[in-house]
Amino acid sequence: MSSSDSQMQQAGSAQPPGAATNAAEFFVPYKNGYALAAYYLGIFAFIPGIGILLGVPAFILGLKGRKLAVKYPQARGKAHAWVGIIMGGLFGLGQLLVLALVVLLLVLHRWGR
Repeated sequence: MSSSDSQMQQAGSAQPPGAATNAAEFFVPYKNGYALAAYYLGIFAFIPGIGILLGVPAFILGLKGRKLAVKYPQARGKAHAWVGIIMGGLFGLGQLLVLALVVLLLVLHRWGR
């Protein structure tokens, strides 16, 4: 094989900037820690009771992760960031509203006696 053949092979196998080199890198945005943390916090915010504590950080880290993914596309993680924003916001706010309703009902019940 001549040197020009090996150069063509190398040029043909070159990947565009920001492309994932393997499947794990494609699905897990390890270069965007904010998005990854937001994703996991958003998923675990579904658990009753701790959703209030995990929802707010998931939302904030999701916003930071999305901003990082837009500024540096090679960092990836827009979908993970959106999951953190949506699930953290919904579950965190939802559980906070349920807690407020329970407290209100308890106060009204005690007041009514």
